[in-house]
Amino acid sequence: MRHLLCTAPGVVVAGKPSRGCPSGLLCGMQLPSDSLSVVVPPPRSYPQIIAPIILCASLSNVNVSVQLGDTPPFALGFNSISADYQHLRPQSVHQRAVLAVDHLCWRVGNDSHIQRAPHPPNMHVWGEALILDSFNLQGSYNQPLGMSSAQSDTLFLDCTIRGLQVESSDTCTECLARVLPLFCPRPGGAELAEQPPSAPSEPWGLLWKVDLKVEDVNLFTLSAVVGALELRLDTLTVLGSAESCTLSVQGMVLALVKSITEKMQPCCKAPAIPNPVANLSMLSVTYHSSIRSLEVQCGEGLAVLWSPPDHMHLYHHTLATLQCHEALRSALGRRTPPSPSPESPVPRATTPTEPGGSPQPDGAPPKRLLSLSLELSSAKVTAFVSEANYISLAAERTSVSWHGGALHSYCPELAAGFDGHSIFSFKEVEVKLLPELEEVILHRCAFPTLRTLRNRGWAFSFASVSIEFPYQYDFSRTLDAAVGVQKWLKGLHRRGRPAGTSLPPDLLLKVTHFSWVFLDDVFEVKLRDNYELMKDESKESAKRLQLLDAKVAALRKQHGELLPARKIEELYASLEKKNIEIYIQRSRRLYANTPMRRALLTWTLAHLELVAMADESFHGTERVVEQMRDMDSVSPFPPEGLEMVTQWCRMMKGSVGSFFVRIRDYPRYLFEIRNWQLSGRLIGAEQCGQPCSRRRQVLKLGLPWGDATVERNMPPLKFYHDFHSEISQYTIVWGPCWDPAWTLIGQCVDLLTKPSEDPSAPLPWWDKSRLLFHGDWHMDIEQANLHQLATEDPYNTTENMHWEWSHLSFHWKPGQFVFKGNLDINVRTASKYDDCCFLHLPDLCMTLDLQWLCHGNPHDHHGVVLRSPEFLPEVPVGQQYDSYRAFRSENLNLSIRMDLTRPSEEHSQPRILLYSSTLRWMQNFWATWTSVTRPICRGKLFNNLKPSKKKLGQHYKQLSYTALFPRLQVHYWASFAQQRGIQVECCQGHIFTRGTQRLIPQAGTVMRRLISEWSITQMVSDLSQVTVHLMASTCDENADHRLDTLVKKTHLLSLSSLTYQRHSNRTAEEELPLRDGDDGFHTHQLHLVDLRASWTTTNRDIAFGLYDGYKKAAVLKRNLSTEALKGLKIDTQLQAKKLKRGPLSAPSIPARVTAPITSGRPERASSGGAYMLQKLIEETDKFVVFTEEESGASEQLCGIAACQTDDIYNRNCLIELVNCQMVLRGAETEGCVIVSAAKAQLLQCQHHPAWYGDTLKQKTSWTCLLDGMQYFATTESSPSEREHGQLWLEVKNIEEHRQRSLDSVQELMESGQAVGGMVSTTTDWNQPSEAQQTQQVQRIISRCSCRMYYISYSHDIDPELATQIKPPETPANQEKEDLLKKQEGAVDTFTLIHHDLEISTNPAQYAMILDIVNNLLLHVEPKRKEHSEKKQRVRFQLEISSNPEEQRSSILHLQEAVRQHVAQIRQLEKQMYSNVKSLQDDSKNETLLELNHRLQQQLSQEKSDLQLESEELNILIRCFKDFQLQRANKMELRKQPEDVSVARRTEFYFAQARWRLTEEDGQLGIAELELQRFLYSKVNKSDDTAEHLLELGWVTMNNLLPNAVYKVVLRPQSSCQSGRQLALRIFSKVRPPVGGISIKEHFEVNVVPLTIQLTHQFFHRMMGFFFPGRNVEEEEVGDEEDKSKLVTTAPRGRHRQDEGARGHEQLLHLHQDPAGAALRQLQGREEQRRLGRPEPGAAVPGVPQQHLDLAGLRHGGEEGQPQSLGGTGDQREAAPEAGSGRGGSGEAGE
Repeated sequence: MRHLLCTAPGVVVAGKPSRGCPSGLLCGMQLPSDSLSVVVPPPRSYPQIIAPIILCASLSNVNVSVQLGDTPPFALGFNSISADYQHLRPQSVHQRAVLAVDHLCWRVGNDSHIQRAPHPPNMHVWGEALILDSFNLQGSYNQPLGMSSAQSDTLFLDCTIRGLQVESSDTCTECLARVLPLFCPRPGGAELAEQPPSAPSEPWGLLWKVDLKVEDVNLFTLSAVVGALELRLDTLTVLGSAESCTLSVQGMVLALVKSITEKMQPCCKAPAIPNPVANLSMLSVTYHSSIRSLEVQCGEGLAVLWSPPDHMHLYHHTLATLQCHEALRSALGRRTPPSPSPESPVPRATTPTEPGGSPQPDGAPPKRLLSLSLELSSAKVTAFVSEANYISLAAERTSVSWHGGALHSYCPELAAGFDGHSIFSFKEVEVKLLPELEEVILHRCAFPTLRTLRNRGWAFSFASVSIEFPYQYDFSRTLDAAVGVQKWLKGLHRRGRPAGTSLPPDLLLKVTHFSWVFLDDVFEVKLRDNYELMKDESKESAKRLQLLDAKVAALRKQHGELLPARKIEELYASLEKKNIEIYIQRSRRLYANTPMRRALLTWTLAHLELVAMADESFHGTERVVEQMRDMDSVSPFPPEGLEMVTQWCRMMKGSVGSFFVRIRDYPRYLFEIRNWQLSGRLIGAEQCGQPCSRRRQVLKLGLPWGDATVERNMPPLKFYHDFHSEISQYTIVWGPCWDPAWTLIGQCVDLLTKPSEDPSAPLPWWDKSRLLFHGDWHMDIEQANLHQLATEDPYNTTENMHWEWSHLSFHWKPGQFVFKGNLDINVRTASKYDDCCFLHLPDLCMTLDLQWLCHGNPHDHHGVVLRSPEFLPEVPVGQQYDSYRAFRSENLNLSIRMDLTRPSEEHSQPRILLYSSTLRWMQNFWATWTSVTRPICRGKLFNNLKPSKKKLGQHYKQLSYTALFPRLQVHYWASFAQQRGIQVECCQGHIFTRGTQRLIPQAGTVMRRLISEWSITQMVSDLSQVTVHLMASTCDENADHRLDTLVKKTHLLSLSSLTYQRHSNRTAEEELPLRDGDDGFHTHQLHLVDLRASWTTTNRDIAFGLYDGYKKAAVLKRNLSTEALKGLKIDTQLQAKKLKRGPLSAPSIPARVTAPITSGRPERASSGGAYMLQKLIEETDKFVVFTEEESGASEQLCGIAACQTDDIYNRNCLIELVNCQMVLRGAETEGCVIVSAAKAQLLQCQHHPAWYGDTLKQKTSWTCLLDGMQYFATTESSPSEREHGQLWLEVKNIEEHRQRSLDSVQELMESGQAVGGMVSTTTDWNQPSEAQQTQQVQRIISRCSCRMYYISYSHDIDPELATQIKPPETPANQEKEDLLKKQEGAVDTFTLIHHDLEISTNPAQYAMILDIVNNLLLHVEPKRKEHSEKKQRVRFQLEISSNPEEQRSSILHLQEAVRQHVAQIRQLEKQMYSNVKSLQDDSKNETLLELNHRLQQQLSQEKSDLQLESEELNILIRCFKDFQLQRANKMELRKQPEDVSVARRTEFYFAQARWRLTEEDGQLGIAELELQRFLYSKVNKSDDTAEHLLELGWVTMNNLLPNAVYKVVLRPQSSCQSGRQLALRIFSKVRPPVGGISIKEHFEVNVVPLTIQLTHQFFHRMMGFFFPGRNVEEEEVGDEEDKSKLVTTAPRGRHRQDEGARGHEQLLHLHQDPAGAALRQLQGREEQRRLGRPEPGAAVPGVPQQHLDLAGLRHGGEEGQPQSLGGTGDQREAAPEAGSGRGGSGEAGE
């Protein structure tokens, strides 16, 4: 040790220590030599040395081993230590010290005393608590001289440390705990209690600066259980001063040494350390003392790799470090201050002026808060939540600042990834935590119910938020593991910590752009793109081929035959090769310019702003539960209450600028919402599950902890809401063509949330929404749209049904949806019918009530208890446990109510506008929406074996619909030009219908989807004041614009009330009491009151035009279908199969009369007719034709007998009409005929199926009852009646006969109920006749009744009924079976019965009736006649060309031509549509106008060509089918001529008819004709033959002229017994037609002797009645000339009258002409009619003898020639007989 040198020349005196002198140092003072004055100071503690002092010391190679008691030994050693000290006084007191230590080592442990080799470099030996390779410390201290100097003392320290290694372990702690008390004695408890608190010292005026640099720092925490923790710092630099202090770290790494297998641990640089937990390249911490600011800057490369096992290592080492720290404090006597007990008073809350909470002395300034700022260049945190799943978070240029209780953070780019997939991406993230948010305070003012006025809040702002899920990525697995880890961390670090009771902060979220994307399958994307490329390349290759063809044609034209064929083949081959090369090149460059489409679903939001506000009124569990019960009042609340795990309630307010959802790259958005404002309450609550409702999640932590188990709550998080929204535009687009993509989206959504551990079957989405969402939602939408796509192309934008709501108010309640607003339903098509609003419903209130059919209460969602798989109860064998059994809905009953009766300010009424094309479009629309969807990405190939999800459409069990409207108007137009149409108007109306759905499983072993079958169980309709008009326009049918002003309306029918009811079919048990006498139940019941119908020529033309257009469209659709030519193959073995199945049926025989049938043909000689007449006269002894012994003709009719059977199982239809009337007007006469009925009933019954022969058939019967029928007619022409209005009868003249009160003059003037009486009419049914100028009509037929019966048989049988019918038993002797009964058991029959008819007509009324019959009832359109002629020609052509294959080929060619016309029309309509859209923007463009005109002309031409070729195709197909069927019939007849059955029967019966012929006044009689027991029967057979039977029981004609010589003009000579004898019988049998001409096989007439007494006056009156205006005297000469003509078409009645007047005795003459002459004469007459020439002798307006098939099975098909109504004609020249064609070959569609 060096000695002390004193070199100052002066006296050393004692003095006080200098100011600021460090402790332990003595300061000297040097005085000047010329001044030796002595200063006497106060008493001094230490002496001063006023002299330079220099101290130097060094020590080397020291090793000390120490063991104190039972503590582990430790050793301390170093190589060398040197210290220098200097005390100088040049201008001021300057002190300098230097300390250097070389290789300091402190070892602890049992073997620490053993001498070891030198410490190896870059290695750490376990057990060395402190290693210091080198330590250099330099310090200087300057003190200015003089006490009053303004300069402060300065202190400078410079330290350099290299190779620092520190190890913390339990052994080290024990050693320090034993050694430290020896150097630092612990104070006693009394001293601690007596020591007063230190007063705040004055500011120390010391300027200091510290420079510390540490290199190669390694800090270890050693544990005997979990290894070690290493913290590596490459360089640590500290620059400190009085103003600021900066700490810089270069290369910092935190790593875990999980197992210690070696004695030494390498100490390498930070980048070389393997598997670090945390890695940071640079860290800088700066503290500014003047402003109390702390700045932290992290350089690039901050990386954190975290996992639960690593967290446990860190947690254990942290606990060990804290325990060591606590042990050292205990050893020094400095215990940690205990936490305040619960009984201690709670300190008062801090105020903003006292942020630290510490009391400030009076007058002291408040303590400034610490400001913190953090900057991160780049950071990435990766957290492994399981062994295979991890979450990563990456941030760039992040800055965080904290000042004055406010937090502000900004990050320009933040990304979160899951398992290596970048899922979440945030741009320009800004986070703020403020004591008060001004924006939130403004939002709170909008809710007066909030109590808290101000609250702290978080504000999040994002410029862009992007969420992107890869295709088929299981996001739920990683998310569920992350939630489990979060709950594990929460349980690990928050044990016993009480929950906070303070009000949570508000939340403000702002997002400029938000997007959520599900990525599509790359294979699907490339497949679609390649398909589009192939389509485009096919078109381009076709263009190249056309160019090459043109060049080859030019070369051939130039070179001719010199051009070699090989050269041409080479050109085409090179073109084919070039096409392949071009396709390959385009395929490779497919994504060069345009990136590949990646999105399957894209959800975007723009300008999202959301505010969530907390408030004292709903903070806390009890208040949240109270709010929950208020929002969800329909759900029963458990009486024991609810224990919640999570509960929060916020007042929400938000806005969205735009809300878009798009599927793939489809052109239309799935959802499109604009300007969405939202406000209301939102509650999130998660119920605390029972012990059985907790699942266990296992975390693998590794040794030594093993596996950790986390209990997870199974009940889901439920949301309770009470929202109100305002939206300017809301649009939804959906179609079945989007269903495949939506299925893939559903699979992606399933991967977002983990399925419940409960083994129950998952809930469908409708039940899941009922479980999770509760409350109300109000929406006020300015414009709402629903587009239902109508095509199978998802890229189509023109074909859809558009539901358009305006001013919509939507309310969503639990189980109910309410829509209020104006609804328009439009049909959008790419044609001129676009924008057709076919339904307009103003002020509509539509309510949808949902009734969920569950085993329990459908609203009791609190009762759902989920169970963990280990807590399942026992269930019966074969059943699956279901936790949702009471809550899960089995079915859904949907009730739709549309109410239009709300009072409104608008005057518009509900209306429906339909076009014929609209109806056809709706058929295609319905077919598209009911098509079966195919499974998408299901099966083993796609690794998707989940059961298919049930569709909501299959969940409905019952659907009911109710409509209420005050008025309704329906328009139907056949074309866009509004040429012909129907208008229906009605007043108050009510419609109710209910239907049920039944799901039928399909047979077979293959699993197929269930078949949905809907059936209507009930329907009730009530309409009042219904009026139907027919409308016609005078404009051109091909016009392109609507001409509403030129529309003319004519009345068709009207009624005061209409009531319709429909009920479901009853079961067999319910039918039993009905058969006992209750016939009131019917499936369909229609009740019409005051029906008024009118049928005029105008109505006829419009109706025929509408029907013709409809049938043309139907025929075109049928003829262009693939079924048009199917079913024409003839099965030659059909009859053989029939023979095997049953016995043969006998030939048809009339049921009541056995007609004699001759075995041979009669001779064709000219005397054949005379011979038959002579034979008839010889049998004069038989005056009466006897029939079978029957009770009565009317009771023996087949129709009545078939309808009165007791095998009815369903009374299907009942139509009742009360006080109905119909007005008929002709075309050539003025006036009208009114037909009325007081009561009418039409009943349809369905009978049980039965076996008829070997066939099971369904029987259906119709019964029509007309009571109180009357016929009225005007007595004279009155042209003014059409101008003023329609004539109608008053109800009193229609209803049932009542007791008349002759009180009024009107009653006295009327003539009662007798025929010929006059009654008054009215033109307005709302006013009585007394209030109007009425016109009287005459009753021409008095009250009578009519009965009609129709029975039909079909093969369409209900499968359920067919299984209940047993097959018939085979009789023992089939030959003796009653074949007659068998073959007539299933015959379609029509029967009409009139009992008593009282008729009275004058000549004008008779002419009027003829006009009505001619022009209304039997009218045939001229086009129909032309069509018949065309069909006749085609038939002859087919007979000439008998090759079926050639005929079929021509039909196929014509079909293709018609299809081309249809396609061309559709193309032209689309071009016109696009052109009209362009004209809307530029209406004065001449080019577009000219193009539109040219397209219109082309469209008109194409339509006309289509009509012609369609008609030709229809005729060709019909004739081809008829020809083929006739050939088949001939083949069958040749094989089995005896297998003939009855196909159809028609019967007409009149019990008594009395006709009174009167004069012009309608009162004076001319004649009276009486007929009794009139019967006409026609039988059609299966071989196209027919039988006619006419029977007349009695006939009488009386002369009513005054002074008549003969009162009886015509009567039988002897009276006939009623029911047994006939006065006239005619029987005829017709064979199948040959060449369109019918052949009479048998004709028989039986008549009793008649007495005819006729006068010339009577003859003239009768001729004047039937032929008014005709001069009979001038035409007698012509009649004489016509006597020689035996074949004539003149009226036979007049001819016979002339013969009777001249006394001719010839009664009947039959002449049979050869078939050739008849054909030639028929063709000649046809030519005359075609030229418009009258026939010889025709004087009565021609009435076509058109066959009207009343049985309903034939719609025409017989081209009959016109016949005169007044005569009978000659039977051999009659038109082709009705029924000459087969029943199935009629032209039903023409």
